[in-house]
Amino acid sequence: MLLVACSSDNNDTEATGASNSETSKPASAPSLRERLADSARPQADRDRDAGRKPAEVIEFLGIEPGMAVIDLIAAGGYYTEVLAISVGPEGRVVAQNPDAVLKMRDGVNETALTERLAGNRLPNVSRLNKELKDLSIADGQFDAAITALNFHDIYNSAGPEAAVSVLTTVRSMLKPGGVFGIIDHAGIGSEDNAALHRIEKARVIETAEAAGFVVEGDSKLLANPNDDHRQGVFSEGLRGNTDRFVLKLRNPLP
Repeated sequence: MLLVACSSDNNDTEATGASNSETSKPASAPSLRERLADSARPQADRDRDAGRKPAEVIEFLGIEPGMAVIDLIAAGGYYTEVLAISVGPEGRVVAQNPDAVLKMRDGVNETALTERLAGNRLPNVSRLNKELKDLSIADGQFDAAITALNFHDIYNSAGPEAAVSVLTTVRSMLKPGGVFGIIDHAGIGSEDNAALHRIEKARVIETAEAAGFVVEGDSKLLANPNDDHRQGVFSEGLRGNTDRFVLKLRNPLP
């Protein structure tokens, strides 16, 4: 400070010029966390973020701006919008839903997704109303895919072979090196996971590897050690706060 105060007028001018140059630098782009906190995003979604940690999940999966991503069994589109913000205007997101998911509970998911996308609000999102078994590479090829809290229903209702078939189809729709993120409620072998809407992580890994995926990451971001895995996921006090695993699966390079 003393050196600046004692410097000549020329030095003052140079110091001022440096200061002006610094202040003219463009501000850094907002982080994904900041973008997800924007008031343009529905308040109901933002209220769910504490339990879902979307920014951290997206970072763990390596989903970046410009990517093409499919949200499998998107339901009302919570993750569809998270993905739309994550990939930005240069990326694209497909929200896929089977007919039964759109019609459940008097069409609550159909209504929610329609309202979410109304008025071209998320211009980088398109819908794909199609059964999982009917998906194919003709529906697009993607850098990444995600399904949140759905795989247990595929496995528990249709069985292991059908689950492998679904994951094989998903892998065919991913580019070589593409990522598939699976988030689900953790279960244990001693319980009726179908009734509890849970699944053992080991069963998911087993199915993924049978479909040709490589398990690249296993995150505890959404873990809850207070969940004993013996209650249904909709139980009072537990809903929205179950012990969940996040798997990062990779479609191997040729």
